[in-house]
Amino acid sequence: MTETTTIRIDRATHEELKRLARERETTVADTVARAVRVLRQERMGQDLAQPLERDETDWLDADLG
Repeated sequence: MTETTTIRIDRATHEELKRLARERETTVADTVARAVRVLRQERMGQDLAQPLERDETDWLDADLG
């Protein structure tokens, strides 16, 4: 069994989560997990969009031959 915990959110957010879960035919918990994953992916995308550091470009430009 997966461990659980309780988080406090306002009623409007809870209602929105329930609506989204119904639309996706899933649970509120799965909807929250999906939202967390999407936010994590968004952060990764932002990180990847940043310019490379000097040592990163040096490594990528290194002659391997």
